[in-house]
Amino acid sequence: MRRVILFCVYLYACIPVFAQSDTLIEKTMDEAVVSVNKWEQKLNEVPNKIIKVSKYDILRNNPQTSADLLGQSGTVFIQKSQLGGGSPMIRGFATNRVLLVVDGVRMNNAIYRSGNLQNIISIDPLSTEAAEVIFGPGSLIYGSDAIGGVMDFHTLEPRFSKTDKMQAKGAVLGRYSSANQEKTGHADLNLGWKKWSILTSVSFSRFDDLKMGKNGGQDSYGRPEYVERINDKDSIVKNNDPRIQRFSGYDQLNLLQKVRFKPGQYWDLMYSYTHAKTGDAPRYDRLIQYRNGALRFAEWYYGPMIWDMHTLNVLHTKKTDLYSDIRLTVAYQDYEESRIDRTRSTNNRNKQTELVDAISVNLDANKSLGKGQLFYGLEYVHNKVGSLGERTNISTGVVSPMVSRYPNGSTWSTTGIYGSYKINLHHKLTLTSGLRFNYNTLDATFDTTFIRFPYQQAELRDGAMTGNAGLVFRPAEGWQLNGNISTGFRMPNVDDIGKLFESAPGNITVPNPELTREYAWNFETGLVVNQPQKYRVELSVFHTILSNAIVRRPATFNGQDSILFDNILSRVEALQNVARATVTGLQLSAEVFFAKSFSIISHANWISGKETDDVKNEQVPLRHAPPFYGSTAFRFRTKKISAELNSQYNSQISNADLAPSEQAKTDIYAKDASGKPYAPAWYTLNLKASYQFTPHLMITAGWENMTNQRYRPYSSGIVAAGSNFILSVRAAL
Repeated sequence: MRRVILFCVYLYACIPVFAQSDTLIEKTMDEAVVSVNKWEQKLNEVPNKIIKVSKYDILRNNPQTSADLLGQSGTVFIQKSQLGGGSPMIRGFATNRVLLVVDGVRMNNAIYRSGNLQNIISIDPLSTEAAEVIFGPGSLIYGSDAIGGVMDFHTLEPRFSKTDKMQAKGAVLGRYSSANQEKTGHADLNLGWKKWSILTSVSFSRFDDLKMGKNGGQDSYGRPEYVERINDKDSIVKNNDPRIQRFSGYDQLNLLQKVRFKPGQYWDLMYSYTHAKTGDAPRYDRLIQYRNGALRFAEWYYGPMIWDMHTLNVLHTKKTDLYSDIRLTVAYQDYEESRIDRTRSTNNRNKQTELVDAISVNLDANKSLGKGQLFYGLEYVHNKVGSLGERTNISTGVVSPMVSRYPNGSTWSTTGIYGSYKINLHHKLTLTSGLRFNYNTLDATFDTTFIRFPYQQAELRDGAMTGNAGLVFRPAEGWQLNGNISTGFRMPNVDDIGKLFESAPGNITVPNPELTREYAWNFETGLVVNQPQKYRVELSVFHTILSNAIVRRPATFNGQDSILFDNILSRVEALQNVARATVTGLQLSAEVFFAKSFSIISHANWISGKETDDVKNEQVPLRHAPPFYGSTAFRFRTKKISAELNSQYNSQISNADLAPSEQAKTDIYAKDASGKPYAPAWYTLNLKASYQFTPHLMITAGWENMTNQRYRPYSSGIVAAGSNFILSVRAAL
């Protein structure tokens, strides 16, 4: 704590250096959003449900990662297999069936899998200007993968000087959290001239092992022992404090550099460089697995997750016969991830490394046509996947090649063209409709050095048409009725077609070159009643049908239903287009003002889904449909003070309502009275407050999980934080 206080003093001393005229006063959400069609559009003309997280929300809530940023909104469910992770679930879909977008560039690449993904943590919440979530299929504008929804992040924007003098703006921030001894530092600086602007942002976080709560939950959630290498031997060591989740900590570095140039009235050019790198991130859910009554793994962690992105954005705003505004976005991404594991009492450390080079080109335009507006564009994306495997004997140091996770040198590409038209048929009625066509290719060559594949090549040539039609009716001031029909699709990627991995102990998933696309239909209706500074109620009801869904099913490999993999006889499985999934849900949000500065806000999310079972041809609970979840908060806000007492809560999922794939994860679930896995209900009470001492200094403090509950969110491998104290100081001018 002494270090934190000293750091706060240092920050205050830095105020004259890092300047930013941002008093952090919350502003009412604008009637315009940037997401649905990549251009600003009035919110009351959009038939989709959209939530927006502002910069003010981010600074007040102090999310440690961008996964937490969305989770704190009360509308997105976050699963965590480890502390260095966060996999958003949106309307019953997750991972490669939801889309991540940063500054108009898709992050989803050819190795995004159906298992839980943690790529969202590469996005720095402290360099985020705003984040939006578009619920429901977004394939019309964004193409493949956008079935459950789109998460659209906008990073800090360089700003020009309004005078002839250079203008310097910036901020520094320091934060400490007690549950995992988080230490975060952030600084951003903007130098602006009339035509040039340069922005630099840097953040670094270090997280130690996470400490769980002590009240409620089950003793099985604890970490009673762990594996430690002592005198060249794996030993099982007693954990002095079973609430400390040993081997869960990690660190992360984020850099953002932007250069913006405005040569004339109608042109705006910007180059951006984004860098994110995590340290080794232990896979906690694997480290607590037991086999034959003893811990299975001595090591299991993700190597550094490295993401570099270069983006060139060119905007032209002069009206022509073809467009009113047009934007060209060219991006190159270089992504690296690796998996390292070693079974206890063996000397062989396995490492699989994946490298993805991704090039994308987007051309988006809009054109005013009478009472309507046309949005149209082109997209091209190309991915090349490098995949390597090696095995190291930690006793002798001998390194030898081993089977890779994917076919090395695989390529995946997509080309799309879309058009959307919005027209105000009446001042009370808005119609939006559109179509998109996508064409995808995939090429992979299988290496038979280690495994005798019954095929040498995999090739995909497939197209998909998607579209939507939505109506917004505003019968009276403050009232809005929405209706929307939309479709979405996901093309198989390299992970689907070419992956070889252990899906669960004793199960091996082998490649399947015969896959084709998944396709979704979504039907949605909504109601919004809004009386500013009095109340706002928003209700959305939806039903989604996913056909031709890709799921794991028992299969054969070279005529055998089981093969020896990593010296274990494993059942053969493969991904196949044999399933159907249906999701029905309701999302309700309401805010009521008791006074100008005092309100209560609540979010409720009920999602129910079924999908075809991996083994039997019958409908079973949908894996990525979380239990009922929501939040309720009492808020008090003035120009200088913001205070909030809130509760986050989840209902129970019984064993019978768990997906079969979840029932098999006995290491992470609690046991019911019959000894079967289930997910108990839980709640937390949280208190957060911020005070604007001066226009230059803001202090935020929080006490999360005040009653120190012990709980594990649905499908998560790591137990959530216990009682957690947060202190954050931000200096700006």
